[in-house]
Amino acid sequence: MLGLDAAGKTTILYKLKLGQSVTTIPTVGFNVETVTYKNVKFNVWDVGGQDKIRPLWRHYYTGTQGLIFVVDCADRDRIDEARQELHRIINDREMRDAIILIFANKQDLTDAMKPHEIQEKLGLTRIRDRNCHSLIVREKMSLPFWSSACWLQGA
Repeated sequence: MLGLDAAGKTTILYKLKLGQSVTTIPTVGFNVETVTYKNVKFNVWDVGGQDKIRPLWRHYYTGTQGLIFVVDCADRDRIDEARQELHRIINDREMRDAIILIFANKQDLTDAMKPHEIQEKLGLTRIRDRNCHSLIVREKMSLPFWSSACWLQGA
């Protein structure tokens, strides 16, 4: 699971793992958890998103089957930065076979970008040679996430 800092990666991970919201601090390094749904185990690596950590992301690519890229829909100032990082990841040869789930987080905030705006600003319509799916997330995310996780597992 990758994305810019403060996108909500760690909160999402522990909401899925524990079924409840927990207080988090910025991730320096990574968190790794196994999350089980319908007898399917997902090993989820939540890697810190600060700009100084991002060059290290590529060290986590080997063997990656799926990428969950988390975007803060209310962070209009950094959506271009998120797009650049997303495309840098998916264009890396180590990630060419990974399927991609875009997790558009924080849709419940008043200034959040709408789904079509996120797709446009991230350049998702130009991703043609990849198995890519986007998920728009509001406050209660468990059901939509798990339907997308099933897509991720079955893709």
